Amino acid sequence: SEQRSISVNGTGEAAGTPDIATINVGVQTLAPTAIEASKQNEALVSRVMTALKKSGIADRDLQTADYSIWPEQRHDPKGTGEVTITGYRVNNTVRVVVRDLGKLGSTLGAVTSAGVNTINGISFGIEDTDALEARAREAAMADARAKAEALAKLAGVELGEVLTLSMSSGGGYPRPMARMAMAHDEMAPSISAGELSVGVNVQVSYAIR
Repeated sequence: SEQRSISVNGTGEAAGTPDIATINVGVQTLAPTAIEASKQNEALVSRVMTALKKSGIADRDLQTADYSIWPEQRHDPKGTGEVTITGYRVNNTVRVVVRDLGKLGSTLGAVTSAGVNTINGISFGIEDTDALEARAREAAMADARAKAEALAKLAGVELGEVLTLSMSSGGGYPRPMARMAMAHDEMAPSISAGELSVGVNVQVSYAIR
């Protein structure tokens, strides 16, 4: 005969403080010609890269995220449909991984001083989530067991061994945390790292004795 069972879902979560940050810093320049705009952009980007390396950023943590050139256009205000190119804009965006969050604010201040005029996409992460995932799995299994035992008690039966078990997980969910100043220099912004959590869901079927 078919094995009698109780099936439940269990959830578990574990939170930790981020230890790395990824930011996109960019330089935009505008000049009458594309060549001139490119030269100006390259000079500023060179200064930015020097500032990043002085801040302790390794080469492996620097990656070009975007490089683009486009014309700046002006439409005839008289409505004739005539379009005039007034110059060319160049954008160079670098993706930066900061592994020492204590230097994040000062690093942002340094690249701003060096010529960065666009900063976007700051995200925080935890480089090694194995410990968090282990804690989340334990919490999920404990939650599933507690639910199954409660149901068994209500039904007047006893739980047996685990018959089936499956798991799904996710991570990187932001959680509020007290604001944390990364630096005190007047050019360095205060950045809040907050917390990140890892969640695990388990589906467990227990035999009924």
